[in-house]
Amino acid sequence: MRRKVIFGNKLLPYLLLAPQLIVTAIFFFWPAAEAIRYSFLRQDAFGISVMFVGLENFQDLFADDRYLQVVWNTIWFSFWVTVLSMGVALLLAVLADRHIRGRDTYRTLLIWPYAIAPAIAAVLYIFLFHPSLGLLGRALNGFGVPWDYRLNGDQAMLVVILAAAWKQVSYNFLFFLAGLQSIPKSVLEAAAIDGASPSRRFWTVIFPLLSPTTFFLLVINITSAVFDTFGIIDALTGGGPGNATQTMIYRAYVDGRVNLDLGSSAAQSVVLMIAVMALTLVQFRFIERRVHY
Repeated sequence: MRRKVIFGNKLLPYLLLAPQLIVTAIFFFWPAAEAIRYSFLRQDAFGISVMFVGLENFQDLFADDRYLQVVWNTIWFSFWVTVLSMGVALLLAVLADRHIRGRDTYRTLLIWPYAIAPAIAAVLYIFLFHPSLGLLGRALNGFGVPWDYRLNGDQAMLVVILAAAWKQVSYNFLFFLAGLQSIPKSVLEAAAIDGASPSRRFWTVIFPLLSPTTFFLLVINITSAVFDTFGIIDALTGGGPGNATQTMIYRAYVDGRVNLDLGSSAAQSVVLMIAVMALTLVQFRFIERRVHY
C-alpha cells in the first residue's frame, strides 16, 4: 500500500524546498534574466555608456554571415558528437555485458576517460593528430595525405568531433551498461528459444527496451555537445583555422570576453538558450512517443 506523507504545517514543505529554490534562482534564473536584459543593451568596453537598443543586437547577429556559419558548425558538430559517442558506447556496453574474461577490468578501463578534464583530452589529441608531433598526424603525412588540422578547416572539425565524442563515450557507456543489465534475462532466453538470432534479439528485444536510456542520453548528449565542449575546442583549435571550429558557445565567449561586445554576446546566449529549449521540447514532443517505458 502506498504511503502518503502529510505535513501538519502547510508552511513546512515550502521551507524544505526553499534551499533548492534559492540556489536555482541565484545560479540559474538570475544569470538567464541578466543575459536577456543585456541582450537589449549596447555599451562600451568599459561599461560606462549604456544604451537601450531593442532588438538591434539580434538583427546584427542574423545579418552576419559568419554567425550563420557558426550556427551550422554547431549543428554539424553536435550531430556527429552525439552519433559517434552514443554508437560507440552502445557497442562497448553490449560487449561488456557479455560473459568475457576480465570483464570487470574492461569496464573499469572504459570509465577512465570520463575523469579526464576537457583540456587534457585536447592535449592527448594534439599528441595524436599534430602534423609534426602527433603519432597519427606524422603517419598520415608519411602516407602522402596532406594532413595539418591547423590549416585545414575540415580536418580541424574532424579532430574536435573525435575528441569530444571520445570524452563522452564513457558517460554513455555507464548508462547503456546499466540499461542492458536491467533487462530480464528470461526475456532474452525466451527469444532465443523461439529461434531469434543474436542480431534479431538485439533489434527487436534489447534495443526497444533500451529506448528510455537512449532517449535520456540523446537529450543529454546534444545539450553537452552544445554547452560543454568549450574546453576541448579552445585547447585544441582555439576556434580555428578561421572560424572552422567555432561553435555558438565559443563565439559568445569570443565576442563577450575577448572583443568585449557584451550586447552581442548576451544576444547570442539568448539565441543559444532558446535553440536548446526548442530542441529539447521537440525531442520530448515527437521522439518520446517512440520510447517504451
